[in-house]
Amino acid sequence: MVLPIVRVVALVILAAFAISFADEKDDVITLVKKAAEFHKKNGKGKTVEILSQSESDFVKGALYVFTYDTTGTMVAHPKNPKLIGKNLLDVPDVDGKLFRRDILELAKANKTGWVNYKYKNPTTNKVEDKTTYVMKAGDLILCCGAYK
Repeated sequence: MVLPIVRVVALVILAAFAISFADEKDDVITLVKKAAEFHKKNGKGKTVEILSQSESDFVKGALYVFTYDTTGTMVAHPKNPKLIGKNLLDVPDVDGKLFRRDILELAKANKTGWVNYKYKNPTTNKVEDKTTYVMKAGDLILCCGAYK
C-alpha cells in the first residue's frame, strides 16, 4: 500500500515541475520578444545599455535576457558583466558542446528556437541542463534561458 502512495506523490511532484517549467519557458519567450520590441523602438545602443543592467524589465527572478553579436561576442549580460566584450564562440559547455555556435546558427538563419546545453546555475552553484531561447534583432542575438 505504501509503494502506490509513493508513486502517486512522485507523479504529482513531477507534474508540478513540468507545469512550472512550461510556465518558465513561456516567461523566457515573453522576455526575449519584449527585448526585441524594445530594440525595434529604441535601437541597438539603448538596448545594450538596458540589457546590461542587473535590474530592468528584462530581468524576472532567475530569468534574464543576455545578448551576443553575430560573431559570438557577449554584448550585454545583466548578471555577469565580466563576460561583456568577450568572444565566447569557441568556449564549450562541460560536455564539450560549442552551444554558442548553435545559437549563432539559429540567429543567422533568422529563426527563433531553443538551444540546449549545460551551464553553471548561479542559484545552485551546480552545472545543470539549460535551455535558451534565441531571437535575432538587427545585429543582436537576444537570448534568455531556463534551467531544466
